Amino acid sequence: MADNTTAKKPGFFKGVANEFKKIIWPGKERLTRETIAVIFFSIVIGLIIALLDWVFQLGLGLIIK
Repeated sequence: MADNTTAKKPGFFKGVANEFKKIIWPGKERLTRETIAVIFFSIVIGLIIALLDWVFQLGLGLIIK
């Protein structure tokens, strides 16, 4: 059967503080490497999208004319 005693729940902010203590923050070197990787791949993906847009624009221009 269920126990009728109620356990006191910690407050929301205490729970958030406890979770923040569990976080393992990256070091400066790792953070720098990962930031550079994100910027690099964002630029590459942006260039690929721009190239595809240009190709589709040319293709549609030929079809419409």
